Amino acid sequence: MSRHFLVVGAQRSGTTWLHDRLAGHPQIAMARPATPEPKVFLASQPVDAEDYRARFFGHAGPDDLLGEKSTSYLESPTAPDRVAEALGEPHIVVQLRDPVARAVSNWSFSRDHGIERRPLAEALRGNLDGPVPWDPEASSVSPFAYLERGRYVDDVVRWHDRFPVRVQFLEEMLADPDRIGELFGWLGVADDVRPGGDEPVNASSGAPALDEELLVRLRDYFADSDAALARLLGRDLPWTDRLEP
Repeated sequence: MSRHFLVVGAQRSGTTWLHDRLAGHPQIAMARPATPEPKVFLASQPVDAEDYRARFFGHAGPDDLLGEKSTSYLESPTAPDRVAEALGEPHIVVQLRDPVARAVSNWSFSRDHGIERRPLAEALRGNLDGPVPWDPEASSVSPFAYLERGRYVDDVVRWHDRFPVRVQFLEEMLADPDRIGELFGWLGVADDVRPGGDEPVNASSGAPALDEELLVRLRDYFADSDAALARLLGRDLPWTDRLEP
């Protein structure tokens, strides 16, 4: 039976950067096309494993590890069941990022695509007051969930309790080139491959700095979720002591 793994998110946390390094490994075949993301396990109907492999992995060799990157899976309450039904217990990679930096990047993405017209501070302050309505026909998840999406722990638990899961952090992946080798080893492929590339990672071009008062409110918003995530993982988070995004 083919071996599978999924990169399930979080959005705006360098998962495209990660996808490209995974695709550069000679023993890994990533789903094609990569854009738009496959999002197969968001559909309401059951997924046939053989059809899934035929649709997205026709380029794979018989011994390749098959991987898919779809960041909307992380926050889907039903995707884990559909993944388990079709693939059994694939390895799950969850890549996270400082939630304040992630929110700024998410705002930049929505702005650059003409979805968001509010200034950054106004959008984040508004999001602190609650969710913003969105059109589910235009997007599989809300383009305005700048803050909710950074309260990672509930989404991580949904996968952590069901599958072999590796939770890793963009900040650490960028700071230490050997981290990608650790991931390869965890996935069961050669750990001495180092695919290169210097492309920017979720750059927030033109995003203004946040004032101290708003930063304090944002850190407070994420504090309980961050603490619960740290307990779940049994380690400190790399952004725990940060004062700026």
